Amino acid sequence: MKPVRILFLSLLVLGVQPAFADEGQLLSGQTMNYIGYGAIVLMLIVLIVAMLVVLKAFKVVAKALLGPEEIVDIKAEKAAKRAARSNMIIKLLSLKPMSEEQTLILEGEYDGIKELDNPTPAWFMYLFYITIAFAVCYLLIYHVFNAAPLQYQEYKNEMAVAAKEKAAYLAKAGNMVDENTVKLTADPAVISSGHAIFTQRCAPCHGDKGQGVVGPNLTDDYWLHGDKINELFKTIKYGVASKGMPTWETQLSPKEISDVANYVKTLHGTNPPNPKEPQGSKMADDATLPGGPPKTGMLHK
Repeated sequence: MKPVRILFLSLLVLGVQPAFADEGQLLSGQTMNYIGYGAIVLMLIVLIVAMLVVLKAFKVVAKALLGPEEIVDIKAEKAAKRAARSNMIIKLLSLKPMSEEQTLILEGEYDGIKELDNPTPAWFMYLFYITIAFAVCYLLIYHVFNAAPLQYQEYKNEMAVAAKEKAAYLAKAGNMVDENTVKLTADPAVISSGHAIFTQRCAPCHGDKGQGVVGPNLTDDYWLHGDKINELFKTIKYGVASKGMPTWETQLSPKEISDVANYVKTLHGTNPPNPKEPQGSKMADDATLPGGPPKTGMLHK
């Protein structure tokens, strides 16, 4: 019972120590961790010892209950099972038992050493032949007929698939933009995409240079529905039915609307020929693109 008492007292000290840690700081946190780990290990050791003691007690009780003849029969049965397992292993590995060693000794010796006539096990030879066949098949498939890609080609194929998946993800992420998350950008790819869409969809009403035709002039300081990037996105997306501006939400993706809105921001101050008269309210030009001063006429330089 002494080990149990020692374990109990150790755990008690470990549990009481944190209560006094703030006052006296008798032990550091790391030391307390070591004590805790030691207590756990000690508890496991005590548990293992207790299990061994119980197992020994069961054996003593079994011997007391069984007679000498029964104990002999049990030992003989265990010995027979061990012999059967040993014979099975010998057969599986194509080995010869130690009792037949004398019959396997070859004639002649060298430096007092004799050789056994013990051939290589059949399973080992089968495995050896399989490896040869595998090597021949590998050589023909990968280096002669080129029926399967080598590692470097597999790497290139995986990189191509990853590039397609990345492009699909970026396209999907780009279409998650709306009037609340749209950002002003000077990315040439975005501006070029917006220019192409503007020429195809918007030029009939706003002119090929944004000078205004049926729709208002997009190059001056006057705006009907705001000149901020999110306001332009919203106007393009939902349209203005009362002014004849159609909604493009069903015809353009969110990314395409964002591209057009960013392109429209580049038209300010380009002063195209024959501009339409100003409409709306004058807005202060605070459309500064990332990385520099306000950009004007980006595509017309």
